Amino acid sequence: MTGTKIRLSAMMFFEYFIWGAWYVTVGTWMSSTLHFSGQQVGLVAGTTAVGATFAPFLVGLIADKYFATEKVLAVLHIVGAVFLLLTSQQKTFGAVYATLLLYCLCYMPTLALANSLSFRQMTDTKAEFGAVRVLGTAGWIVAGIIIGAMKLEATAQPLRMAAAVSFLMGLYCLTLPHTPPLAKAESAKQTGLFPKEALFLFKDRSMAIFAIASFLICIPLQFYYAFTNLFLNQIGVTNAAGKMTGGQISELLCMLLIPWFFRRLGVKYMLVSGMLAWVLRYALFAYGDASGKMWMLWLGIIVHGICYDFFFVTGQIYVDQKAPNSLRAAAQGLIYFITYGVGMFLGSWLSGAVVEHYAVGSGYDWRSIWIVSAVASLIVLVLFLPSFPKEKEPALPSVEEAAMLK
Repeated sequence: MTGTKIRLSAMMFFEYFIWGAWYVTVGTWMSSTLHFSGQQVGLVAGTTAVGATFAPFLVGLIADKYFATEKVLAVLHIVGAVFLLLTSQQKTFGAVYATLLLYCLCYMPTLALANSLSFRQMTDTKAEFGAVRVLGTAGWIVAGIIIGAMKLEATAQPLRMAAAVSFLMGLYCLTLPHTPPLAKAESAKQTGLFPKEALFLFKDRSMAIFAIASFLICIPLQFYYAFTNLFLNQIGVTNAAGKMTGGQISELLCMLLIPWFFRRLGVKYMLVSGMLAWVLRYALFAYGDASGKMWMLWLGIIVHGICYDFFFVTGQIYVDQKAPNSLRAAAQGLIYFITYGVGMFLGSWLSGAVVEHYAVGSGYDWRSIWIVSAVASLIVLVLFLPSFPKEKEPALPSVEEAAMLK
């Protein structure tokens, strides 16, 4: 691995350590310690979605047109560290929601920025990106193991840990390879929030279907991110945060296998496999328990590698291949807006409503909750399978050609 790839891998490690340190257990802290309702937990989990709606602006306008990507990353992580620390000190729903929302406005755009910076430093993203991105998974794993081993799941300490690493990440970003904007700043007035050329990408049938499927699958996805740690703790699973890192370990292995699967399955069946894994996971959660059927919970956790890598990482590579060079960051930002923005925002609201609907005393009817999310995932899969073309799609027009066709 070259020096540049090592530096990019370290960036990914810190990027996802931060997210894994606070996001997995924040619902448990809010429900068990602060006694928030299921609806409130879902809404707070949805702050990441609100932050993601601003990713296209920062990625498509600022990073593509005005400032070097590594500098934008640095500022966002340092400012974000302050908001994370403030969140850890709050006790009421309104205060937690407000401070965490401000943090997510800083953090969520950095996901697309980190990808964009990495793609800019590579010559073959399909072959190279997996080996770099896999360190992000390792960061999430390390965060979960530390928090689980220290029994911090129901406390605010994970937020403080994430704040400290976020500050260090901001400093580290200043040492990353210089990645200046590709597009001319003068065009910003004409393109606005979403460059018209980037929106033109969705005139391509396969790209449009992929975007719709990505939006829809993010709705049931939020059940997992917002409530799995709380679910495992409530049914008596010990060291739930540590066990949940099994999903990231499988993600790490699947990430390394992405080039191999790409050659044999192609984009369509990589995406189909990812969606099918979500259906399987929720079915396993619905009928597993912490005693005789613990193996079902383990399997539901372990399929995370297929759930995430085969759909979302494959999708990131797919978008990078479809978009022209000068619009790749904008295209990634637009997909983040559709998925981690609108899709997960709707998912956070609906998942919270479903969980609250199945509240039983001081706990929840988890089987019904997971069946609802399994059925929702299955519907998306059934709609996607006959719609997305298997054959190789023709190359999209260049930016100049796209502009001439409008």
